[in-house]
Amino acid sequence: MNAHTKFTYNGKEKKPAAEQKADSAGTNANGKNNEAVFYKSREPIYPKMVKGTFRRLKWIVMAITLGIYYATPWLRWDRGPHAPNQAVLVDLAHERFYFFFIEIWPQEVYYITGLLILAALGIFLAAAMFGRVWCGYACPQTVWTDLFIYVENLIEGDRAARIRLAKAPWTAGKVGKRTAKHLAWLLIGVATGGAWVFYFADAPTLAYTMFTGQGPLAAYAAVAGLTFTTYSLGGLMREQVCTYMCPWPRIQASLTDADTLQVTYRYDRGEPRGPHKKGQPWDSRGHCIDCGQCVAACPMGIDIRNGAQLECINCALCIDACDDVMTRIDLPKGLIGYDTDANIARRIAGQPQRFDFIRPRTVLYGVFFLVVAAVMAYSLSTRATLGLDALRDRNPDFVTLSDGSVRNGYTLKLLNHANATRTFLLDLSGAKPSKVTVIGIEHAVFPVRITVEADRVRSVRLLLTLAPNQLRSETQPLTFTLKDAATGEMQTTGSLFVSGQE
Repeated sequence: MNAHTKFTYNGKEKKPAAEQKADSAGTNANGKNNEAVFYKSREPIYPKMVKGTFRRLKWIVMAITLGIYYATPWLRWDRGPHAPNQAVLVDLAHERFYFFFIEIWPQEVYYITGLLILAALGIFLAAAMFGRVWCGYACPQTVWTDLFIYVENLIEGDRAARIRLAKAPWTAGKVGKRTAKHLAWLLIGVATGGAWVFYFADAPTLAYTMFTGQGPLAAYAAVAGLTFTTYSLGGLMREQVCTYMCPWPRIQASLTDADTLQVTYRYDRGEPRGPHKKGQPWDSRGHCIDCGQCVAACPMGIDIRNGAQLECINCALCIDACDDVMTRIDLPKGLIGYDTDANIARRIAGQPQRFDFIRPRTVLYGVFFLVVAAVMAYSLSTRATLGLDALRDRNPDFVTLSDGSVRNGYTLKLLNHANATRTFLLDLSGAKPSKVTVIGIEHAVFPVRITVEADRVRSVRLLLTLAPNQLRSETQPLTFTLKDAATGEMQTTGSLFVSGQE
């Protein structure tokens, strides 16, 4: 191989790596020195607003998701006189999470973990069956970016008008449009941050205090932070978030296969592509007229005809754009559509197409999802409305009294998950202490009657004393039992009595 050997790639001449490196350090066509480029400036994307089935579906999903996000903090749910009546509330002050009829305590954080696992498995299953359907329709980045693009289109005009405005010199008209657009984006950001903080406090009360300047500093800081992120991610960064910041595009390749139904350019029908004039025959050529409308409609700025790509979020707007062109040139719709690579291969081979939704990976994800959902549902339906924890004093482990008796101290935490005050019976098994002392209760004997207010935790200090003839070993097991005096519901917890006897 000599120094003048050339390579081809996709039919185009490509120089050897050594020559490319020399060129990068040499001069360009204008005679200016070339320098290695390690950063490429963002090329602005001006997506075209299209009409069609999938655009309407995206409008519907946007309306539903934004409606849920903004309206949920204002929904009320009556939990009784001792609990907040906000349907969805993260009550950090009282360490509670309320979701309609469900109340999660700090020690029940495993329910939150279960929800996250369900969400992950749900997205895995959806990706294996339909590709990045979450990214294309319901991801917050997609929803807010769609909203920002819609506002931009209203103020600056359609795609062609926005491109002309970007290239035009700065005039009063351009300044006015750009200012109006960014102010609208900032208002959306403020509304986004404002709605978020309402999930952490009573929405009507917090709204009043914030509008009157009396709100907590943390709330104003949270609104400012979310305003900045919403404005930046949805307005300024857009597709860069999906391409460079989000890990999901890198993960999806391991979840999809040739039978995944996703937005696909049907090259078996479209190739060979090329311009077409009215009246020309369609023989020996594909239906793609190379109009570029699919690229113009793409919010990620890619060409779906190049196949599956990391940047593609499967928003399906290219389908609407292409279907509109197909209608105008009297060809069937569906040159771009939801399809599988396996079906394209079958059609090329002259075989009938089919959709295989039941595959090992979809079955696996589905079974895992159902198992986790069933475990969580069972746990929620059978969860106790009372709880008991026993913490034995460790410093000192025990106290030896003058008569040889040994005393241990315990802190018992009695949890009442109900929305009404309850009376519990606290009992002990495993040892019969010669003396029982419950701080705050005179003449205590087992079972001890203790009242706990609604939705509260009551701490009880308990001192147990064993006589010398009861000290049989260094440690003795104990079992505390808490029983609802009215319903009979019961919880137990174990502990030890430490005497130091050998």
